[in-house]
Amino acid sequence: MAELKSLSELGDNTETPDTPAAPVHVQKLDERGRSYATGKRKDAIARVWVKPGAGRITVNGKEHEKYFARPVLQMILKQPLVLTDRKTQYDIICTVSGGGLSGQAGAVRHGLSKALTLYEPELRPTLKKAGFLTRDSRVVERKKYGKAKARRSFQFSKR
Repeated sequence: MAELKSLSELGDNTETPDTPAAPVHVQKLDERGRSYATGKRKDAIARVWVKPGAGRITVNGKEHEKYFARPVLQMILKQPLVLTDRKTQYDIICTVSGGGLSGQAGAVRHGLSKALTLYEPELRPTLKKAGFLTRDSRVVERKKYGKAKARRSFQFSKR
């Protein structure tokens, strides 16, 4: 290594470390022309397939309005499609298991967002900015011994 004589020589360092290129996201489809992704939320796991179609959403063999009866859950499910203006372009088929309905709706939203980015990679910045590609890592805290629940103590009585 050469010895530096002045501060100006310090800035003339021609050796630059190799900077890795940004990852290029490409379309990934199966043999049937569908994109597939897995979404998770709490204890729920959703497998989601996206293919071109009329906008039908099927969850565990039922229409999504029947499976997720509450309007809030339907809204959570459709958020990625509404955000990207793709409500009537794709048919979505989901199988979801585990957890409750709220966790299942979140899992389907996560899987749908991931599947949309695999089908149309240019949607990734929009969905990423909205936070739909991030797995919500919050889970139920475990129960501790000597406690009634995770944190709640047993009722105290002096007598």
